[in-house]
Amino acid sequence: MDEYEALLKKAEAELPEMKAGGERFVIEKICGHLEGNKTVLVNLKKIAKDFGRDESHLLKYLLRELATPGKYVGERAIFGTKVAATLINKKIKKYVSEFVVCSECSKPDTKLMEEKGITYLRCLACGVKKPVKSIV
Repeated sequence: MDEYEALLKKAEAELPEMKAGGERFVIEKICGHLEGNKTVLVNLKKIAKDFGRDESHLLKYLLRELATPGKYVGERAIFGTKVAATLINKKIKKYVSEFVVCSECSKPDTKLMEEKGITYLRCLACGVKKPVKSIV
């Protein structure tokens, strides 16, 4: 039995260090600045890509929620008014809860699909399919 415990201690010593488990899905904070009376966001396309969503879908949602005009110019999103970063981050969290995270299993492994004019959120983890509101 001593030989077994010695081998067990040797195996435990050779195991890699356990790292503090971080979240697999992290919502990145928005990066941007003000130019006059406009808000310029430099990482909105990357955030949409991290969610697995079309960047124009996320932009349309934010423009509607914030009631401001805006568009993409190259890699940057430009809003026509001054908008606080905290408000944008709050709206992005709301977008994630409505259009990214599954309401049943709370996993971000979802995709948006359209059938007969209705947009559905399809979970790739648990298989649930639920309708979501469309962004016009």
